[in-house]
Amino acid sequence: MPGDPPAPFLTVVIPAYNEAERIRDSLLRAAAWLSVPGRLPAGDAEIIVVDDGSTDATAALVEKTAAALPPGGPALRLLRNGVNRGKGYSIKHGVLMAAGEHVLLSDADFSTPIEELPRLLLPVTQGECDIAIGSRGLKESRVEVRQPVWRQTMGRIFNGIVRAATGLPYRDTQCGFKVMRREPVLPLFRAARIERFAYDVEILYLARKARLVVREIPILWRDAAGSKVHAARDSFRMLCEVARIVWRDRRFRYGRIGKDA
Repeated sequence: MPGDPPAPFLTVVIPAYNEAERIRDSLLRAAAWLSVPGRLPAGDAEIIVVDDGSTDATAALVEKTAAALPPGGPALRLLRNGVNRGKGYSIKHGVLMAAGEHVLLSDADFSTPIEELPRLLLPVTQGECDIAIGSRGLKESRVEVRQPVWRQTMGRIFNGIVRAATGLPYRDTQCGFKVMRREPVLPLFRAARIERFAYDVEILYLARKARLVVREIPILWRDAAGSKVHAARDSFRMLCEVARIVWRDRRFRYGRIGKDA
């Protein structure tokens, strides 16, 4: 509509479940970095936090942080799922409500710091790819603080199963730092059905169906304590979710997505 403000260049989508201990510091750091002139190739940014039915003060802290941010920086919005639906559902909620031309998906702990954004944003804005995924599994990746051994082992096993079951070539689908052009990925998120931790695999699987270009890029990673992943229970759920992705596709449940749709 005439007179409407221009859409932001970038939307940062952060899913959050019981993140009261660190959400404020994470948001302040991200907002401060994004506020520096010249950090983004064009335009401005917004930050969306999707509260996934938190039972602590996460939502209240996001609202207080938004009210306290200085003018001229990124806008901060809170979306509420109402009840706990899962990380995948929260990401989908945020992307569908985002206004930015580009979207950064980031975990609330910023284990990959916001300063790594240009490494992924540049190839997307230059048209080299539609989606850039941060990776801890490449030779050039810099893992300064490693995950506990059980999580590293679980991750390697899960990645091996994903590669075998789906044919996806990526060394790390689960890193919580991804950049994408919003317009071409909207059909993927509308079609997505995975609501919890294997959402990354589903989006990348659908991106391949849509013939979008995906690049895996090495990043800096510092593991942060406080993971919401339960070793045995969530590992089993994630494997079941991967099986459902392949099952749905073989039965044409996703329909036609992308350039030929």
